[in-house]
Amino acid sequence: MSYDSLHFPASRGNEKFLTTLNPVGMGVIFMKRDLNQKRSLLYYILELFVHLLRLFVSFFLFHSWDETHFGKMGSYYINRTFFFDVHPPLGKMLIGLAGYLSGYNGTFPFQKPGDKYEQHNYIGMRGFCAFLGSCLVPFSYLTVLELSKSLPAAMLTAAILIFDTGCITLSQYILLDPILMFFLMGAVLSMVKYNSCASRSFSAPWWFWLCLTGINLAGAIGVKFVGLFVVLLVGVNTLCDLWELLGDLSLSLVTIGKHFLARVLCLILLPLALYTAMFAVHFAVLNKSGPGDGFFSSGFQSRLIGNNLHNVSVPEYLAFGSVITMKNLRMAGGYLHSHWHLYPEGVGARQQQVTAYLHKDLNNLWIIKKHNLITDLSDPSFPVEFVRHGDVIRLEHKETSRNLHSHQHEAPLTRKHLQVTGYGINGTGDSNDFWRIEVVGRKAGKRIKVLRSQIRLIHLATGCILGSTGKTLPKWGWEQVEVTCTPYQKETPNTLWNVEDHINPRLPNISLDVLKPSFPEILVESHMVMIRGNSGLKPKENELTSKPWHWPINYQGLRFSGVNETDYRVYLLGNPVIWWMNLITIGLYLIMAICLSVAMKRGVQLTAEHKGKLSQVLLHGGGRIMLGWLLHYLPFFMMGRVLYFHHYFPAMLFSTMLTGITWDVLLKFCAGPLSTSIQTRYVHNYGIAMLILLSIYSFYLFHPLSYGMIGPLASDPSSPMAGLKWLETWEF
Repeated sequence: MSYDSLHFPASRGNEKFLTTLNPVGMGVIFMKRDLNQKRSLLYYILELFVHLLRLFVSFFLFHSWDETHFGKMGSYYINRTFFFDVHPPLGKMLIGLAGYLSGYNGTFPFQKPGDKYEQHNYIGMRGFCAFLGSCLVPFSYLTVLELSKSLPAAMLTAAILIFDTGCITLSQYILLDPILMFFLMGAVLSMVKYNSCASRSFSAPWWFWLCLTGINLAGAIGVKFVGLFVVLLVGVNTLCDLWELLGDLSLSLVTIGKHFLARVLCLILLPLALYTAMFAVHFAVLNKSGPGDGFFSSGFQSRLIGNNLHNVSVPEYLAFGSVITMKNLRMAGGYLHSHWHLYPEGVGARQQQVTAYLHKDLNNLWIIKKHNLITDLSDPSFPVEFVRHGDVIRLEHKETSRNLHSHQHEAPLTRKHLQVTGYGINGTGDSNDFWRIEVVGRKAGKRIKVLRSQIRLIHLATGCILGSTGKTLPKWGWEQVEVTCTPYQKETPNTLWNVEDHINPRLPNISLDVLKPSFPEILVESHMVMIRGNSGLKPKENELTSKPWHWPINYQGLRFSGVNETDYRVYLLGNPVIWWMNLITIGLYLIMAICLSVAMKRGVQLTAEHKGKLSQVLLHGGGRIMLGWLLHYLPFFMMGRVLYFHHYFPAMLFSTMLTGITWDVLLKFCAGPLSTSIQTRYVHNYGIAMLILLSIYSFYLFHPLSYGMIGPLASDPSSPMAGLKWLETWEF
């Protein structure tokens, strides 16, 4: 079969459109019908074949492995239990929905890898992720086909993704990655399709693909924040598109304005509306108190059923003798907390630790007392006395009877800040236990309201202010949040607190319903908490992290399960031949693109056909894909958070599509000078076939990494995988 026989004509004249059902569930799409009936039949047979083959590879040897993180979050949705995660909610909601529709009841504990599912129906969640992962193949196939107009290029791209061990491993478990990549590739395909409808602006296909691009953008961001990279890609494409339209003098300014408004509507307003709707559903479904409460403000928690702030009443004004909890107003700042453990040797004074803790705990309780009075003011014989702005107080830890204390010793982590400790015996300490309480925006003598008043505690002896730095203490501090006394007087959320729990049986109670925040308020707060959580992610013990430069060279994989001979072991590693071919292709593409650009600039004579194909396919089509790879890879070099190997897979999709386009162009035009068209056809087709066969053979060698290994480790010469450890850093 010749290259030319599978090449789509460049002409757009007299085109007819065929409404077909997309085989991967994207909905109704509009396909060109420039090919004759025989070629169209071949096109659809090949498209269906690559999809079914990827489904077979994804589901083949489906093993039970415990996805403790996102499977548990799917259970939370089924049980309507609120939790906290650093990613937006769409991916977890879809996992929970897939489990619910397939009969999973949300009761599996997801405690540790290796636990058996037994009677729990997890197949629906696994199958959902595997199906979306399999859709990456036809999406990339159709994208490359649209950009290159070459069936061999599309087939090479599809084959590479079908036989990549890394993509298979990610797709067969309950993870967010296949869901993210599904929407990402859906956005890229839709973008390419609406670009191809440029000559039929405002037609039904044009509107369909433009709207579908916006929908997929919302889906990508709704799964993970890295979906913003594909938003940036579509944004750059849109700006270039509008710039070209502006230079078309046949278009009126009114028409250009309509183009601009259409893109604002479909690529900005539509994704924003869908993204906001995801959170509306998220908050409506997760209406019960759960493990994520402590990351959010007191007002946020008051809306959760089962939370101690939901539909309860407390005394409105703070009084001496009350038992209280204090929550830092920094997002995920935590509750003021202490426990019996002391600071270790060499960390300030060896006194009782004071930290901020993100969860409800009895060790968060403090008794507010007058600074110069030891008597228990909860005694009914004493009149109730309210705490007022400017009062000097002492906070006594209820469980340990030690006072909140500061002194001139340096804080454990934050230099130039002072250490905060628990000091004294049965409430008796010294003058370093005295704090002046101030309410932001209030005058001296005004009473302090529970939840509503933002307060500062100023240390009387040193003048520093009690605050939460947000830094995580080492293991000696139980990985809780550092609390210090900062000498800087500027008001920030770090140094502001509110009284949340308030126990005083001598005071009348009021309902907290009036304090529930609005939807915009909780939407903003949830994003602030997610952003801070993302930036503060740190590796867990024995967890294998990696650096961005490791990823394209397949330097180091990621252990998914098992560590010894008796364990069922799965190892995330890309197909070496495929990944190294992709890496070589990136360099090859840059050389080809630079040479072509220079040649065209210098007026080198090319045939009109070759010049058009090279410019359109290699520079425009390949250029968009290359930009996509850069946007999904380079930003990781600037991130301070912990990174893992799987973060590269969205970029890997673009490098795979670039491989299909680049090698197709290279083989076609390198074979051009041969004496006959038959020789040209053979060199091109056999070259593509050889690359596909190499990918399949490498998959045959390394497929146990995806489908599981039992027996000797690769370091053992008797292991069948021993000879395949081509890099010492591979730990399978």
